[in-house]
Amino acid sequence: MAKFVLAGKSDCPYFAKAELLADALQRCLPDFRVHKISVLPEDWKEWLEVTCQRNGWKHEHSPLVWRELVVQGGKGMLLGGFSDFLEHCQEYYGITSDMPTDLMLSVAAENLQAKLKQTAEEQRRVSLIQPFHIWISGALSPVCHVLIPKLLSAEVFPGVSLISLHLLDLDGTEEGLQDLRMETQDLALSILHQVTVHTNVEQAFRHADVVLLLDDGPADGESDPEEDRRTSVKKISERYREYGRLIDSRARREVKVMVSGDSFVNLRCSLLVDSACSIESRQFIAMATQLENEAKAIIAKQLNVRASDVTDVIVWGNISGIFYIDVQMAKVFNYDGAVKGPPFFWQPVLKVLHDRKWLETDLQSLAGRRRGTVTSKTGRAAGMAAANGLLAVLRAWSGAGDTQEVLSVGVPCTGHYGVPEGVVLSVPAAFREGKCSLLSELSVGDKLKERIQLSLDELLQEKKLAEGNN
Repeated sequence: MAKFVLAGKSDCPYFAKAELLADALQRCLPDFRVHKISVLPEDWKEWLEVTCQRNGWKHEHSPLVWRELVVQGGKGMLLGGFSDFLEHCQEYYGITSDMPTDLMLSVAAENLQAKLKQTAEEQRRVSLIQPFHIWISGALSPVCHVLIPKLLSAEVFPGVSLISLHLLDLDGTEEGLQDLRMETQDLALSILHQVTVHTNVEQAFRHADVVLLLDDGPADGESDPEEDRRTSVKKISERYREYGRLIDSRARREVKVMVSGDSFVNLRCSLLVDSACSIESRQFIAMATQLENEAKAIIAKQLNVRASDVTDVIVWGNISGIFYIDVQMAKVFNYDGAVKGPPFFWQPVLKVLHDRKWLETDLQSLAGRRRGTVTSKTGRAAGMAAANGLLAVLRAWSGAGDTQEVLSVGVPCTGHYGVPEGVVLSVPAAFREGKCSLLSELSVGDKLKERIQLSLDELLQEKKLAEGNN
């Protein structure tokens, strides 16, 4: 049994003539099957190019006719246009077409109207669906394979029933993104509405409710590995200023934007804030949660408890530069000391960890090296830790987390801690009712002020470099 496929512009009279000829064959021959593809005139050229490229065909006009061998399988056999189809029907089936010109034009006009009506109905139906749009840049990062399955969850976004996931990677390949798209679809999650892939910014951040920026900046495989700081900042500045403008013009006004990665995290966030002038600055966050969790794991090892038993550790400063791990609010649960209690009982870390020198020196240096140590031992980026940090903040920001939990995030905090305008600093914060609030009840002594100032000096230097590249 053979199946013929007829494709053509919906207003093409020869497509109409081929349709009627195929209908006549289908009525006469019980084993004859035909599938029709009507394409709007404005979409025909692109559709034809894609189809011919996929099948290795050469064809320029409407209609396009090919034969699929249903029983034998394998690649379809190109017949050509209407004349080729007519010749094939005459030779093999003894059937021809004598449709007059006026009837051809009439059927073509009816086809166009039917296609326009069908398209309008599909658009109306799609418009009734209002999915939650999540955009991820740097989507081919190792983080995504851990992040995506947990991201598509009502636990992270309570009240959201459908999610459209958009995967963007300006340095990746279409093939790599399509593979990730297929893996995501294979999760078969009911909350997933659709997955789209993008290797350019043509559609980037449209209707975005959440934007997760995982790319540290443009990758250049042929560049000198010792590429200087100024060149790195220039590349990052160009990309993130463009991201900021696109988010400003295309994303929803209440969009939540999160910047993660291993380099210039604070700077990248500040560039977005500067470029997205119409969006509230507190809707942009630089992720310090991974660094915060790494510090918790180091403290937990020192106290012989689990990393989850240590809470409220604070990261101040430049997340991927000069920072300070502060334990003035830190708590430890399940500590095996002189005083014990039930699982909800906690003690201040400063009360049970008496080695102040270790806290001021070893802890700071160990936290700075830990991610690099993990990467060197495993041969890959610390994807699980980064994904977990992103999810923790997303849950808190969407109202699914503990409102009393203290999280370290990089935000523009002009008016707090002596931070000048335009600088993003990592500070302690809490999330309540979808809003990020800085903690004001903390003690900021002279020593902590000195630490913050060191971070500020570095951030201002990065900012100056970025402005010089504008």
